[in-house]
Amino acid sequence: MVPLGKLLLQVPSRSVRSLIFRAMSANSGELLINSPKYAFLKELGLSETNLGVFDGEWRANGQTIQSICPSNGLAIAQVKQASPSDYEHAIQASEAAWTVWADLPAPKRGEIVRQIGDALRSKLLPLAQLVSLEMGKILPEGKGEVQEYIDICDYAVGLSRMISGALIPSERPGHVLMENWNPLGVIGVISAFNFPVAVYGWNSAIAMVGLQR
Repeated sequence: MVPLGKLLLQVPSRSVRSLIFRAMSANSGELLINSPKYAFLKELGLSETNLGVFDGEWRANGQTIQSICPSNGLAIAQVKQASPSDYEHAIQASEAAWTVWADLPAPKRGEIVRQIGDALRSKLLPLAQLVSLEMGKILPEGKGEVQEYIDICDYAVGLSRMISGALIPSERPGHVLMENWNPLGVIGVISAFNFPVAVYGWNSAIAMVGLQR
């Protein structure tokens, strides 16, 4: 049996070694994206440095950070974060796009969501590998996340043809009351870091067919 005092000393020692290892690997300049073993990263269109916000085009004017693989402490690639002005520009672009999006019939919006689901299907394995690498999950869990987004896209497509209101009898002769769903406009999703695909997918797919943006 390991003495309690020795056991307590081992824990911080490992933690320090882990921190040193991560710091050394983060500063080594070697990124996993350049390794043939992780060729699936470039298959997804990723590069050494990736821009952090999309508003019709990719942009970012903030700090550059590294994405670290939690299983080995190595840097996967870099992300250039967006600045506050970049986010403000993205919100304004979303508001402008929403005025067009809201005029599309719900089945047309559903068709676009269907295309998103098809694009996810075509990259299911490399996306799952990315989730596994970046989140430290086993591959089946990574696949499950991406499949969850695909499934919710399918659900949203069906929902786009089922959105309806109601006609309600009125007390006034010759009148009826009409209930109709009105869009809220631009929304934001604060997602869970450890479920980067599934939780975002649940929100975004439903929001897109439901007149949000």
